Amino acid sequence: MFTLMKKTRHFLYPLIILLLTGCNSFLGVEPRSSVSDEVTIVDGNSAATAVRGIYAALRSNDYYGYSFQLLGFFSADNIVYRGSQTVHQTLTNHTVKSDLAVLATAWNQIYATINRANHVISKVPGLALTTTFTETYRNQLVGEAYFIRALAYFDLARTWGGVQLVLQPTASASSLPQVPRSSLADTYAQVLQDLQKAEQLLPDETNRIRATKKTARALLARFYLYQKNWSEAIKYASYIIDDNSNYSLVTPYRSFYANNTSNTKESVFELVYDINNTSGQASQWLAGANGGTAWIRPSQDIYDLLVNPAIGGDRSALVSRTSSSTDPNILIGNLYYRTDRTDPVFLIRTAELYLTRAEARAQLNGEGDLTAALADLNAVRRRANIEPLEGLGKAALLQAIEQENRVEFALENHRWYDLLRTGRAQEVLGIASANRLLLPIPFAQVSIDPDLHQNPGLD
Repeated sequence: MFTLMKKTRHFLYPLIILLLTGCNSFLGVEPRSSVSDEVTIVDGNSAATAVRGIYAALRSNDYYGYSFQLLGFFSADNIVYRGSQTVHQTLTNHTVKSDLAVLATAWNQIYATINRANHVISKVPGLALTTTFTETYRNQLVGEAYFIRALAYFDLARTWGGVQLVLQPTASASSLPQVPRSSLADTYAQVLQDLQKAEQLLPDETNRIRATKKTARALLARFYLYQKNWSEAIKYASYIIDDNSNYSLVTPYRSFYANNTSNTKESVFELVYDINNTSGQASQWLAGANGGTAWIRPSQDIYDLLVNPAIGGDRSALVSRTSSSTDPNILIGNLYYRTDRTDPVFLIRTAELYLTRAEARAQLNGEGDLTAALADLNAVRRRANIEPLEGLGKAALLQAIEQENRVEFALENHRWYDLLRTGRAQEVLGIASANRLLLPIPFAQVSIDPDLHQNPGLD
């Protein structure tokens, strides 16, 4: 992965260092490291290699493999930090400073991911076609790059607000463009544009570890929910829900992740790891008896909700309690449990689409379609083996959907962003200032980049 030198701006990444996984024929090719994009993207094979590099950046420990997820985990109330780096608790206390190292780690890696996508978007469309490198395959590779770039800018926007939109590959300091910071609206507009291009280019097939048209539509459902475009959120969520031969709420709840399972019908998009490319999460979640540190733990509040049969139901499998000679009461999260650190990261699950549609249906046109919204909510509750709800008005139904999101994705990176997008974060988490709803842009980036200005009220 890339390390920024002191004078290097965040989108300077001259090399593709390909960190690959061995879980399938596409992702399991031996990488060539430290080879520049200009050399590697010259034909179909090198184009495929470059796209592998984008996925590698996405699942790296500096992005979804660990660091980026910590920002959402600790900012909300489901997951707590109990490790030695107590500065992480400033995220929970909402007193985080711009010099917190994990901010820069995640920010830099997201822009590294974007730059890899930019190389593919810029160079692959012009490659000559052959009998094996067909137009369909070329479109697929470019569509995957658009999808991941959209996800990366979506993550930047919902975490930091409007950001600099770098849409061309950069390879040296002399070639860096002057890029002012864009508004939040313009950043989200870029996300939408990229997702629409991805939807157009990608194949209409089912693949849970690579982006397809279906993956793009699932992320579009999330995007439109954030934008409060209820009708479009319903439409795109329905694409996945109605494809019930490929996507469903698997039962029991734990069956989508337990017993080394992956790629079930529950999963719309997940990131895979293997013993040569492990996830950084597991060692932080695992108890000491399993070789971990248990520095990342469920909060007492979410533990109590999950073990309540009327609320958590079968989702109680996500948590357990253990002890040690120094800590007699350790709450353990069981989503990351593999001692070989190969647990997948679930980016989009089928349950999210049900709850997205439920919320959008409840909000649509004033009073919404409460009956249909309740049916979607109860589908998720039924899978968790808890009683359906009945006769709720709009306000009570929206509150029930909020809680269902909290327990359904208890140990996934949803809670903080759900509270932000619904305007509930300050009330629920007791955040005094609205300025604290965005995270500070990393100090190192602001200090060296005249085009990058800090978020209001943060330092």
